[in-house]
Amino acid sequence: MLIEHRGRSPVVPPSAYVAPSAVLCGAVVLGERARVLHGAVLTAEDGEVRTGADVVVMEHSLVRGRAGHPAVLGDAVLIGPHTHVNGATVEDEVFVATGASLFPGAVAGARSELRINSVLHVNSRLAPGTVVPIGWIAAGDPAELFSPDRHDELWDKQRDLDFPGTVYGLPRGTGMRTLMARQTNYYGAHMDDRPLNG
Repeated sequence: MLIEHRGRSPVVPPSAYVAPSAVLCGAVVLGERARVLHGAVLTAEDGEVRTGADVVVMEHSLVRGRAGHPAVLGDAVLIGPHTHVNGATVEDEVFVATGASLFPGAVAGARSELRINSVLHVNSRLAPGTVVPIGWIAAGDPAELFSPDRHDELWDKQRDLDFPGTVYGLPRGTGMRTLMARQTNYYGAHMDDRPLNG
């Protein structure tokens, strides 16, 4: 499904394929021979989503563009099933495995690999060619790799990356009522969306 959002419509070249159950919403621009498989959602909230050539976004993945943090996928990138790419840059020839999460301001360097259920934290930069093991977290600029059992060390690094400020535009400790009032307003922009193909 192609949807106009905030006055912008997806751009799909003739060489690309978008499955009938996939969703492209707003300022989404696909590269040549891009493939967006069933159940995947590419949504340009208030920032673009752009893919390079020969990109595959597999089933049930979410790629979200945000103001100040577009989602950019380079050439020859695989985005595995059930992944979450939110306002991140994925450089050329990167493999993002099933269930991996990349957060706003993150950069996955060329030829890097994020294995199953790994995380590239907000405002973190993964060096080219780096492998993030299954279930591990990469945080910092340059990113340091943390196994799941190193939570306290990760928190020391993660605290200064400003997740709530980057993702929600609010300081750490803001209450859920304030945060969710802001989020419902933000996503309320979809109430004016217009389906383009059906």
